Amino acid sequence: MATAAAVIGAALLVLSRSTAGQAPAAATSRQFPAGYKAPRTADGKPDFNGIWQSLNTANWDIQDHPATAGINPAVVSVYGAQPPGAGIVEGGEIPYQPWALAKKKANFEKRLVSDPANRSIGDPEAKCYMPGLPRATYMPYPFQIVQGTNNIMIAYQFSDIGRIVYLDKVAPPPVDAWMGQSVGRFAGDVLEITATGFNDQTWFDRAGNFHSEELTVTERFTPLSPYHLMYEATIADPKVFTRPWKVSFPLYRLMDQHARLLEFKCVEFSEEFLYSALRHPTTK
Repeated sequence: MATAAAVIGAALLVLSRSTAGQAPAAATSRQFPAGYKAPRTADGKPDFNGIWQSLNTANWDIQDHPATAGINPAVVSVYGAQPPGAGIVEGGEIPYQPWALAKKKANFEKRLVSDPANRSIGDPEAKCYMPGLPRATYMPYPFQIVQGTNNIMIAYQFSDIGRIVYLDKVAPPPVDAWMGQSVGRFAGDVLEITATGFNDQTWFDRAGNFHSEELTVTERFTPLSPYHLMYEATIADPKVFTRPWKVSFPLYRLMDQHARLLEFKCVEFSEEFLYSALRHPTTK
């Protein structure tokens, strides 16, 4: 340990000397072409077609978080560990109402509890339920945007689900749904989507952050280069939060030669977790 510390210290010293007197450079990840204009589809709209993925740990926790051992480390060791990560919430804090902050903490404590009679207990991801928004965008799986003239399809690898973004006017959502109803428009090169009509069953992450059925998610997809989009989502829910708040992070285009979404039908992996209490009832 002492040798490793000495090597790290020497490396930092060399780095500090080599950069002495130099002006701090902007983060290279933010150095995108100035005035970038996205390519166009046949109807003249900015082209968002492609397979995209986030590279963050927001699915574990959308706020700043350290590495933790996770669930039952004596059995799964580091396989179940939570990676550390910088949050995606602008300003760092989520403006919960007091009662809602208490519920968020209770959610976390029961994140891997399953009750067949009450689906609101436990993290919906562990049950292979639809992840909702904006969580579907930063889960550790790719998603594909397929752009049409009047609609856009966004297909997610997790649980093989998708949603339609309507570019024409539509009636209000008739029922609450896991992924809500999405209506989009183009503002220059930016794709703006307003999603409403959610149920209250999805979470924002594994940390128990949640919302009610009054959730509205306003998304912005902004092209930064041929290989990057900036994603922003404003969260409004007057039943749970004291004010609207925002998450933001970049999305990366998959450039593999044969990139495609692969099948991930996770229902079969969650059935024992969901229904073991019914399949194997305890006898007294």
